[in-house]
Amino acid sequence: MERRTFLTSLIGTAALSSVIADQADAQTAPPEFYVWRQYVLRNGTQMRRLAEFIQNAAIPALNRLGHKPIGVFEVVAGVPTPTLFTLTPVASLDRLATLESALDADEQFMKTGAAYLDAPATDMPYVRQEVSLLAAFPKMPHLEVPAATAAKGPRLFELRTYENPSEKAQRAKMRMFAEMGEIDIFKRVGLTPVFFSRTLVGAHMPSIVYMLVHENMAGREKSWGNFSSDPEWQKLRATPGYSDADIVSNITTVFFRPAGYSQI
Repeated sequence: MERRTFLTSLIGTAALSSVIADQADAQTAPPEFYVWRQYVLRNGTQMRRLAEFIQNAAIPALNRLGHKPIGVFEVVAGVPTPTLFTLTPVASLDRLATLESALDADEQFMKTGAAYLDAPATDMPYVRQEVSLLAAFPKMPHLEVPAATAAKGPRLFELRTYENPSEKAQRAKMRMFAEMGEIDIFKRVGLTPVFFSRTLVGAHMPSIVYMLVHENMAGREKSWGNFSSDPEWQKLRATPGYSDADIVSNITTVFFRPAGYSQI
């Protein structure tokens, strides 16, 4: 029976060349990449079947290959359901290029995941997948696991996508976050980041994607209120050329809770 591959080919030659050049300039360990994947599902058995595959086959195999932690997220608000999202850190583009073949060579993965991998076209465990490849900011080169994860404490994740009107505007917003102090203001007022990234391959480019974690919605509202009234933020947002009108064309927000087996 023909096996369906787990990872889709993501990157063209031009994108690879650009990213490798960026990373070659780094003087420290290079920022990691993230495969952000949405599984669009139907009501019925698909969610259970997909969760069994991710928990029992995909996550252990990815961990064996050194990809950790793996995030699995269920939607609270922001996109239609049923759907499931996963976040896979990848240390380099070389690792990404060989990931599919490494999984194919993992006998335990192929055996444990057989029900998913060998599912017939008439009974797939998902409707479709939407995949983006993200590159971490040098300012925050690796994702930060929330303190509450170890104890499986309450976590509300907020994924924000800032679409930019041009590549130049994207670079300006990245400077605002990483070099002009916006990320530092976030941390000071209680907005706790999980990762900051730019989209290398995906929809609605150019764009910046970042994830925050809160204890709950009330905590989220308090932290954003602190941010909005912060004097340093008020000064920063008034910098000529850095207003939202100049460098951000659209903002979307999605809220998630972690799946019970998520490592983030």
